[in-house]
Amino acid sequence: MGKYAKYWYTLIGVLIVTFSLLGYYGAEVYRTAPPIPGQVLVQGSDKPLYTKDSILDGQTAWQSVGGMQLGSILGHGAYQAPDWTADWLHRELTAWLELAAQKDYGKSFAELDAGQQAVLRDRLKTEYRTNTYDQAKDTVVISPLRAQAIAETAQYYDKLFSDDPSLHKSRESFAMKENTLPSAERRAQMAGFFFWTAWAAATERPTDVGGGNGATYTNNWPHEPLIGNQPTGENMVWSIMSVVIMMAGVGFLVWGWAFLRKHDEQDPVPPAHDPLSRVALTPSQRALGKYLFLVVALFVFQVFIGGFTAHYTLEGQKFYGIDLSQWFPYALTRTWHIQAALFWIATGFLAAGLFLAPVINGGKDPKYQKLGVDVLFWALVVVCVGSFIGNYLAIAHILPKEWSFWLGHQGYEYVDLGRLWQIGKFAGIAFWLLLMARAIFPALLAPNGQDKNLLALLTSSVVCIGLFYGTGLFYGERTHISVMEYWRWWVVHLWVEGFFEVFATTALAFIFSTLGLVSYRMATAASLASASLFMLGGVPGTFHHLYFAGTTTPVMAVGASFSALEVVPLVVLGHEAWEHWRLQHKTPWMANLRWPLMCFVAVAFWNMLGAGVFGFMINPPISLYYIQGLNTTPVHAHAALFGVYGFLALGFTLLVLRYVRPQMVFNERLMKTGFWWLNAGLVLMISTSLLPIGLFQFHASVTHGLWYARSEEFLQQPFLETLRWIRTFGDVVFITGALCVAWQVASAVLFGARTPAAPSTGALAGASR
Repeated sequence: MGKYAKYWYTLIGVLIVTFSLLGYYGAEVYRTAPPIPGQVLVQGSDKPLYTKDSILDGQTAWQSVGGMQLGSILGHGAYQAPDWTADWLHRELTAWLELAAQKDYGKSFAELDAGQQAVLRDRLKTEYRTNTYDQAKDTVVISPLRAQAIAETAQYYDKLFSDDPSLHKSRESFAMKENTLPSAERRAQMAGFFFWTAWAAATERPTDVGGGNGATYTNNWPHEPLIGNQPTGENMVWSIMSVVIMMAGVGFLVWGWAFLRKHDEQDPVPPAHDPLSRVALTPSQRALGKYLFLVVALFVFQVFIGGFTAHYTLEGQKFYGIDLSQWFPYALTRTWHIQAALFWIATGFLAAGLFLAPVINGGKDPKYQKLGVDVLFWALVVVCVGSFIGNYLAIAHILPKEWSFWLGHQGYEYVDLGRLWQIGKFAGIAFWLLLMARAIFPALLAPNGQDKNLLALLTSSVVCIGLFYGTGLFYGERTHISVMEYWRWWVVHLWVEGFFEVFATTALAFIFSTLGLVSYRMATAASLASASLFMLGGVPGTFHHLYFAGTTTPVMAVGASFSALEVVPLVVLGHEAWEHWRLQHKTPWMANLRWPLMCFVAVAFWNMLGAGVFGFMINPPISLYYIQGLNTTPVHAHAALFGVYGFLALGFTLLVLRYVRPQMVFNERLMKTGFWWLNAGLVLMISTSLLPIGLFQFHASVTHGLWYARSEEFLQQPFLETLRWIRTFGDVVFITGALCVAWQVASAVLFGARTPAAPSTGALAGASR
């Protein structure tokens, strides 16, 4: 550790504390998850309405139609169809009121006077919020009136997920294909799963499992005025505390930046020539061209399928009048859109690591390194293609239901690929770790007296990337959804936003110090400090995704407090962007790396806006209470996933490309168009469509309830449809930029120094249409 001891001790201390919190309250998630009763009984009857097995069968049925890619559960998933938890709850409540009005007064609820309506609403609230779960008997008992309301609601869902003509218009509005779930038995089971999630959202948690404050199992989410589901006092307190903690963190960071940062160290004098360009390429590095081609091939596929999916929000089942939903429904294309993004971004990171491995190893390959690089590439192709085919077969219900989870579609956003393909992906990442370790560890352990602290941090991040994806295997097909969400966010949040962030920061620091552009000491100190800041907020901040997933108040408190600290390091990203920008002017040969550097500048900007501003917009519990599952979430997702990790992967791709094709010269016109149109398209998508729609939904959710903000009645208003049409302009601009960057990379990989002339921007724009 040497002179970096204080940085290492800080990082180690942060990791011990934060992972202790994540583990301790993870155990609480297991202990306090909403119970799935062995039987749901109707008063006066011994015949169960639902059983635990039937509810879990319903969960697997929901997974088989695309799960979170078709509507959402507990606020997590796609945004076009309803949130099934909120929608079921509201439909069941209104059915109960109508049945009670007819039974007690012989009139519809709307015909009753204010006093009669108030009486029924009070009875409704009492019945639904009262917890009738008997732990000893493992039963929930409901009234005959509620059983009737459940039957009416289940009948609606049976029609909606079939091809019943009476709900054809609703299926179009929700971007559902006809006969979404062909089996009537499976539709009935899925209705039971939807009922159970609504029961957990309406029933107050008992005191012995973290209750006592009058809140439901989901902390009173979703907003539903009919039964008094409104933000808890704890929600308000920890929302305010999160803002205070964020401001305190920013303040301390600014003071530390001003007083603790070394101001007197001069930047090193850059070498006369690019050091990396003077090192002979190894066979494994020359083999990386196909990785770069795969990155841009998947990138182009992803943006085109994304535009296709976005159009379904307008026509539902058609693409400019052509009915394609029976073969390529919204749930499938959205799955492919997200999975393609994860594959190409991960491939870009893997390629960067494999390029650095021989550099670290003294400019030579370990034995059989090229063979390993080739094997890993084709393994990635097999997993990618196999998972896409499995997604199709599952949603088309061609796979037997027993195979759907394993070979087809898990139903969980970002980890949609079948479990077998997920295991294959983990094996591939672990194999990448092995390839990296064979090159890194000899250099790390060599007794040459060199400072190896930065290399040690890079090694640690590589190990974590290689291993932590495996946390996505800690749940199964029938695992309780609250427990599943805990582990799913280990992958989506912790693996991606934590360890990939540390790897990217450290890899860039290693590259720039190797090039002689920044001092090794400053690169090491900055990387260690950044890692501590990322992990401090990022590890326990995982819980901010679980406020309303069946967890207790302490989980909300930890998630709100620490996730607020995730914003803190983003405050200095303007300085980071400036540092990257000025590197291109430090020496003439850096002009060859201008476009990778521009991508890293874009990363800093979108990290500040997408992860910082838009992330914190949906982060405090009071904010997320109303907008979880609205279009404000894809604002953050697009700006952070592509803006940060997408541009990082593209930057790494262009950087590796520049060295594995040393005679290649970037086409300035092509790269200017690609870079700026990607940024402009992302800005247009967000500012003209996603964000305005999300803000209108926010108002609707606060005013009427989440069910209304996601309803057909609200989303199919002409004004909101117009905003979705306007998004097409941003999509076309973005696709044009993607094609330009892809053509630059593909042509350089395929033709090397004989890079052909770029197609005109107009031609690319025409092709995108």
